[in-house]
Amino acid sequence: MGEKFARSHHALLSKGEENEMEIFGYKTQGCRKAMCIAGYILSCGVLRLVFYWKPAWDVWANCIPCNLQEADVTLLRTTDEFQIYSRKKVTWISVSALNKFRSDYPIIADENSIINKAIMKPDLKVRCIQVQKIRYIWNNPEQQFQKVGSLEDSHTCSDIHAKFGSGLQCEEQEIRRLICGPNAIDIQVVPIWKLLIKEVLNPFYVFQLFSVCLWFAEDYKEYAIAIIITSLLSIALTIYDLRKQSMKLHRLVESHNSVRVTVCRKDKGFQELESRHLVPGDVLALTGGKALMPCDAILISGGCIVNEGMLTGESIPVTKTHLPQADDSRPWRMCCAEDYKRHVLFCGTELIQTKADGKEPARAVVLRTGFNTAKGDLVRSILYPKPMNFNLYRDALRFLMCLIVLATIGMIYAVCVFALNGEEAGEVVKKALDVITIAVPPALPAALTTGIIYTQGRLKKKGIFCISPQRINVCGQLNLICFDKTGTLTEDGLDLWGVIVSEGNSFQKVHSFASGHSLPWGPTCGTMVSCHSLIVLDGKIQGDPLDLKMFEATNWEIEDSSEDHVKNGKFAHAVVIKPGPKAGNVPVEGIAILHQFPFSSALQRMSVIAQEIGGGQQVFMKGAPETVAKFCRPETMPPSFASELQLYAAQGFRVIGLAHKILQGGRQAAGLTREEVESDLTFLGLLIMENRLKAATKPVLEELSAARIRSVMVTGDNIQTAVTVAKNAGMISQTSQVILVEANELSGSPSASITWKLLEESKPNGYRNLETYIQVGGRFCSEVGRSSYHFAMSGKSYQVITQHFSYLLPKLLVNGTVFARMSPGQKSSLVEEFQKLDYFVGMCGDGANDCGALKMAHAGISLSEQEASVASPFTSRTPNIECVPELIRQGRAALVTSFCMFKYMALYSTIQYLGVLLLYWQLNSFGNYQFLFQDLALTTVIGITMSLNGAYPKLVPYRPPGQLISPPLLLSVVLNILFSLCMQVFGFVTVQKQPWYTQHNIYSACLSGNKSHVENSSSAATISFTGMEHADGREGVDNGYKSYENTTVWLLSTINCLMVALVFSKGKPFRQPVYTNYIFVLVLAAQLGICVFFVFADTDGLYSQLDLVCTPTFWRISMVIMLLVTFAVSFVVEEAVIENRALWMLLKKCFQYQSKSLYKRLQRMLEQDSAWPPLNETVFSESRMIPVEDNRVAYRNPVFESNEDMV
Repeated sequence: MGEKFARSHHALLSKGEENEMEIFGYKTQGCRKAMCIAGYILSCGVLRLVFYWKPAWDVWANCIPCNLQEADVTLLRTTDEFQIYSRKKVTWISVSALNKFRSDYPIIADENSIINKAIMKPDLKVRCIQVQKIRYIWNNPEQQFQKVGSLEDSHTCSDIHAKFGSGLQCEEQEIRRLICGPNAIDIQVVPIWKLLIKEVLNPFYVFQLFSVCLWFAEDYKEYAIAIIITSLLSIALTIYDLRKQSMKLHRLVESHNSVRVTVCRKDKGFQELESRHLVPGDVLALTGGKALMPCDAILISGGCIVNEGMLTGESIPVTKTHLPQADDSRPWRMCCAEDYKRHVLFCGTELIQTKADGKEPARAVVLRTGFNTAKGDLVRSILYPKPMNFNLYRDALRFLMCLIVLATIGMIYAVCVFALNGEEAGEVVKKALDVITIAVPPALPAALTTGIIYTQGRLKKKGIFCISPQRINVCGQLNLICFDKTGTLTEDGLDLWGVIVSEGNSFQKVHSFASGHSLPWGPTCGTMVSCHSLIVLDGKIQGDPLDLKMFEATNWEIEDSSEDHVKNGKFAHAVVIKPGPKAGNVPVEGIAILHQFPFSSALQRMSVIAQEIGGGQQVFMKGAPETVAKFCRPETMPPSFASELQLYAAQGFRVIGLAHKILQGGRQAAGLTREEVESDLTFLGLLIMENRLKAATKPVLEELSAARIRSVMVTGDNIQTAVTVAKNAGMISQTSQVILVEANELSGSPSASITWKLLEESKPNGYRNLETYIQVGGRFCSEVGRSSYHFAMSGKSYQVITQHFSYLLPKLLVNGTVFARMSPGQKSSLVEEFQKLDYFVGMCGDGANDCGALKMAHAGISLSEQEASVASPFTSRTPNIECVPELIRQGRAALVTSFCMFKYMALYSTIQYLGVLLLYWQLNSFGNYQFLFQDLALTTVIGITMSLNGAYPKLVPYRPPGQLISPPLLLSVVLNILFSLCMQVFGFVTVQKQPWYTQHNIYSACLSGNKSHVENSSSAATISFTGMEHADGREGVDNGYKSYENTTVWLLSTINCLMVALVFSKGKPFRQPVYTNYIFVLVLAAQLGICVFFVFADTDGLYSQLDLVCTPTFWRISMVIMLLVTFAVSFVVEEAVIENRALWMLLKKCFQYQSKSLYKRLQRMLEQDSAWPPLNETVFSESRMIPVEDNRVAYRNPVFESNEDMV
């Protein structure tokens, strides 16, 4: 019974998806709620504030656990390592007002619809919750909350055509709209008052409010007012920034919600309405010119050309084809396999052209609406970014807890001292609470933020824009960068180098286009003029750069044609290509492209059905040579195919395979399936294109290599081309061996095989097993060494290894450098696998097909400014990889700055804390102006200027520490606290032993030398610390803050704060030297000058205001000597011990410390393994297989903490 309740009380929401959460059911209980309300009143709202910060506590206190079916409140918990809680109220939607329904009849025509399962009868109500802008409704039969706002994935192709092809009835549309919600991506501009309340209720500002109230109670008005002003400024800046972002996001989606569309109704025909009224299952009529898609929709008739720049970052036309009416029982996605996206029009993309299906306009069934769409998902990723789990922030909280423990000890000490001396209870409480505001500096979070703000400004000047500032520090830890190839490492454009035509089962001479001669008419030329997705837009040919270069070389021209170029009149609206003036003598009038099977990175090919004007129909195909070869008849393949391909791929050329066949007459092009068209082709030859490296690529990769930052190539290109580019770019040294890892699933068996071969020289073994031609047996050269090898593999092999050889994957990734023919989903998966090995992974891409990996990485850097890259943490305006080392440099500088600021703020508060506790022993303390000078004139100014150091221009071959809890940093803080403690205690004790010292007459030291000073100062000594005056009324006695101990401790602690600021202000190797921070040096010099003036000045008014007393010159010189000795010791220890990397490496070696990072452990293990890497071996997997879906992209961002102690 208990297990059954546990299952019904707890479930997974959006299982297996990016936003997967655990959900728990609770029911509000009246008596618990009444007790909580009483608690709110008795605690003056403090309990309510705690519940605001901790929603789980709120639910646990007000509610009792129950089944999810009975719950009126749900508690959600993320399934990542953060386990963040949120509270959601269950609401009801009533559909009874729409119409009268029979209880025994399905309300929605589709009986399997989740809406039918969610409507409770006879009440006609639906239970729902709203989570991160997505609505979930309660599925009664399955007893779980399910997402609503999209068509069910279980529909087959024929279902979609049959059930939704003619549109929805008005009643069903209204019900769907009520339950699914409006088709709108509504981002309301948050009112300023809401932002203000949310910001003010931040725990940091609540603590500041507590501190300010305490300071006002102690008449410490000046600093309290200063903190109020800085806090108000900080809040105002934060609210301005949040408001600006909110307005920017609102403008981004505003146009989406105000689109007029034409829909088809089953009972009323076509009608026009606003796009916000669309529901899943509606049929859109796609007519007219350019338009934005207001939803995700499946094209069911006609064709479309769209600009998917919003999704892919590439503003090139993409051809969409209609969903086939396949008689297949599988769901439509599975039926279309990896290429299902070619039938889907995504929200936010721009419709450029539509092609009608006969007389009827092109039509599309609405698939997803609102925040369920592609654009909605993009916006949600901005609204709800994944939290970062970085050691610095975790350790900072731990360190704050230590300071709070320290403050608690101080509070107990203060209560004991003051209570035993008979002080009033109110005064004891104030002094005890005061210790908290001293030990835990309220300005600490603001001080840590300044470094990030300055770094963000410096990045902006370099053309690098950041939407996630907390990731800047993470960039300082990056030790592996994944690069896309085309458009990132190499130029965007391709130059057509030549074509090798295959005739009579053998390759002919290379036809070079550099000579200016057109290719003679034939099937190869026909492929080049017709097998593309180019369109004429505004009088200009647009499309993929590769297609554009290929077509331009033919000197043909594209015409838009609405006329019928075929005698029987069956093919209207065809794209017609005709020879241009420079095309030479061509025996055909032109070619009409009748039907396209568009290119996709998953299929690695495209094909078209074309017809010569006045001639017969033909099929033309182009794509990856190894892919095209699979569809060609064996007798048409040249025996030298593999060696010829390797010859050009090894030189870094991009090679495209071409093929064709003549179609038998009698069938319409639109009625043919892709499988029928793409079979028994004749191989035509190879198209050779040149893709040059960008000028910045090689120097940047060499710089990263020198800094021991791994570079990995993740590309969709041919594996041989990718390896060649990697070698030319310096990613793989010329002396290193490249091992090709090839994994294949065995036909007719659930097992698979994996083979390791050296990729070195050509050995053709037939075209059907293409990659074997570069698999050459052999062993490592002894002079190269076992460590100088790199693994290269294709996306197909990566997928098989993930499924069948998961235990080998970590070993392969440790030395994996080239990953070719990778799909977008595989790129994301690869980044995640690297993170599991404790790498800090950066991803640099041009936005096309890289969006998932950019989001997954610790630091994603997009070289595209398209809308698609808006979810990437960093965007570079400069379209090359120079931004990568710059970001790492700035990240390292920001990280070190954060450590410096944290150490300084911790030391400043501890120094002040020690001084106050020493003076508490005599029932004394620092005066208000003494506190004010330390807090405002010193620390605040230092906090603002200390972070101004720029990044050091050279990347050193090691990283800064990634955590505060590391031996060097802890030792630095502890030793400096001890130095300060020793100095203050020494000064406190020594001053009491001086011959001129008296406890009660604070002017005895200067009595003989300055009587007037005594008299003037005596009249000013009226502040009473304890509120009681001694009855004896002796002249010169002061029971306020003034004392020799106070003067000594305050001067020592004040100048000590300046000394630690200088000692902790790190320069090389991660930041510019401290002397380059001119503002900080000038500020420090001015502050030091003022403090020295305080030490040696005898100004009555100044001393009176600062509660200082006159001491002999000898004692003042003694204090300076104490400070100089402390500074010298602190500086020497910091430079000779803390910053001595060689010493720490020696200690590691002596104590046999080894990094705990998983990739380091694997490297050590593999170095000892004489059988690794295996060469000329084939390993077979077991029969069982780990299922992994390639087309599922998980954007969950697990940040695996590195335990490596970097010095």
